Amino acid sequence: MKDSKLSERLKEVALLFLKLGAFSFGGPAVYIALMHRETVNRRRWIDEQRFLDLVGATNLIPGPNATEIASHLGLIRAGWLGLIAGGVLFILPGMAATLLVAWAYVTYGSIPEVGWVLYGVKPVVIGIVVEALWSLGRKAVKGPTTAVVGIGVVALYLLGFNEIALLFGGAAVVLLVYSGRRFLKQGLAAVAPIPLLFKIPLTVFSTGVVPFSQTTLFLSFLKIGSVLFGSGYVLLAFLRSEFVERLGWLTNQQVLDAIVAGQITPGPVFSSATFVGYLVGGWSSALLATLGIFLPSFLFVGLLSCILPLVRKSPWAGILLDGVNVASLGLMAGVTVQLGQTAIVDVYTIVLLLATLFVIFRLKVNSVWLIPGGALLGAIYKLVMG
Repeated sequence: MKDSKLSERLKEVALLFLKLGAFSFGGPAVYIALMHRETVNRRRWIDEQRFLDLVGATNLIPGPNATEIASHLGLIRAGWLGLIAGGVLFILPGMAATLLVAWAYVTYGSIPEVGWVLYGVKPVVIGIVVEALWSLGRKAVKGPTTAVVGIGVVALYLLGFNEIALLFGGAAVVLLVYSGRRFLKQGLAAVAPIPLLFKIPLTVFSTGVVPFSQTTLFLSFLKIGSVLFGSGYVLLAFLRSEFVERLGWLTNQQVLDAIVAGQITPGPVFSSATFVGYLVGGWSSALLATLGIFLPSFLFVGLLSCILPLVRKSPWAGILLDGVNVASLGLMAGVTVQLGQTAIVDVYTIVLLLATLFVIFRLKVNSVWLIPGGALLGAIYKLVMG
């Protein structure tokens, strides 16, 4: 009976994250919003506070946040097999789509035009993220201090401040206000070594091999997946440093196209590694690059699952996590504002956004199916209007 129940839960995890991986466009903020609706609102796997803690904690470890949250949710629902199933199946559709884009890129010399799809999808994903921010924000904002920190993070992010600095800075402010200067010193002492990771040059981990080899490719992406914090734009800097400047395998334009490929396909932007692997070594190298960049995130999630319950029980660490949570939501809101500037461009996209908000808040429609609906409506509009 117990094995049967675990099998059913594992199947549930597999189907959910395969679906999310296939229909998720727009970046981590969107993926996290979709996971929130599916696992908190619809399926009740966990409550708002625990989901918030996951979002905050995954921002403190390297790797793709959305994939790490998918793995952790799979672990909660179906144990260690769920961790693997949740992460792998969330990655798989994006990897497959990126492989096809890479093949077309090599064959035809450019990335296929997908603007008609994104035109309808972007307003829809804005609405999905707004709903998640509203729901999570009510739990994360626990008083005037966290409200001010959240608003401050949004403003500073839009002014161009580093997202990791804002994450730790917001957490430190909350810790200062709620726990006093003595606890602040303890908290900073605990997290101070973490930013040092950003000062370690990639060449410290260098394999020192310039001619192409799959071993070098794998180690390069394993290194990036182990130390990278932040968005796809940070990934762009890492890929350029590694594959343009150090190894000389790619041009600047090819690296930029790799990031674009990761953004226009479903699932995590880290699938740009699949694109790079295919460019330099074909199908087998694409799979190896994907394994290298994502493997550390599974290991980090396994460690995080052991530490996170202890963090919430510790008084000062719990306060620090509250600060990280509200700062993470501030970063999500900032990304949403930026995405909105490119998504809401005319009357039709405004109508799509308002319709999405109505459907989500009033009709409670499963948001996963709104994304292909947005793509279809966008394509119809472009076809009719020429």
